[in-house]
Amino acid sequence: MLTGLLGAFGAAVAYGVGSVLQAVAARRTSAAEGLDPRLMLRLVRSWRYLVGVGLDVVGFALSIAAVRTLPLFVVQSIVASFLAITAVLGSIVLKMPLRRSDWIGLGVVVSGLVLVGLSAAEDSAVSSSRTTEWVVLASVVVLAAVAVPLGRLGGRAGAAALGAVAGLAFGATSVAARVLPGSLAPDGLIGSLGVLVASPATYALVGAGVLALLTYSTALQRGTVTEATAPLVVGETVLPALVGLLVLGDEPRAGWGWVAVVGFVLAVAGAVSLSRHGEISEHDLSRRPTDGEPAPAPSGGSSE
Repeated sequence: MLTGLLGAFGAAVAYGVGSVLQAVAARRTSAAEGLDPRLMLRLVRSWRYLVGVGLDVVGFALSIAAVRTLPLFVVQSIVASFLAITAVLGSIVLKMPLRRSDWIGLGVVVSGLVLVGLSAAEDSAVSSSRTTEWVVLASVVVLAAVAVPLGRLGGRAGAAALGAVAGLAFGATSVAARVLPGSLAPDGLIGSLGVLVASPATYALVGAGVLALLTYSTALQRGTVTEATAPLVVGETVLPALVGLLVLGDEPRAGWGWVAVVGFVLAVAGAVSLSRHGEISEHDLSRRPTDGEPAPAPSGGSSE
């Protein structure tokens, strides 16, 4: 269980730094019309985006390891604290002062994480059926179909809608990772390759990851980081937690159910309150483009 908790916190740190770098790259890349996969090809020319995605990959691997040993509500609430990491880094490295409300938000996040950590119990392995794996894959396909018309929305509405889709997609990767058959441990991975290749959950995980990156990058071009990230945090935490509790048999320590609920709500609410700190990319890094990057496109929302 300790390894799982460390993995979840490590994922939060990686996501916190990576999200800022991706926000900078997205704002400095010509805006996409609709949900355009070619946006990803333009973004990969930015070293900031590549480093940010690299950190996301590290965070993703750590979160997968965590969801294999801990309930989803624990992992997702810890991962959501990446916004607290962003706020602290912005204060220390970029000299972006924290307001009183920010300190309160940090305190709420920390309090929630303490309660979630105390209520956590080591999770038993999930024996999911092939039907469950197909349902997860079908859900990702439906989410991708919904994202296409939402990609035509501009401004704040587009940022919020696509941010929510990105959050649900990130949440789907956690659910898919949880129901993957076989072993993901280094000593058992080779022996499980055949099972993993044949599993619909594997393709759900990959598809949801790509959809999450595309929709979040597009959302960052439509509005402020706050407008895109707040619904992302809610989407990637609440639904996976419910799926874990109602479908996959997740549960807190005996007698600690109310502690888990309070901690989860506090951690998510505090993280949402800190989502403005993604704006440090605009506030402190708004110099002219470098490294051959194109000029920034007009934002669909107002910068704070």
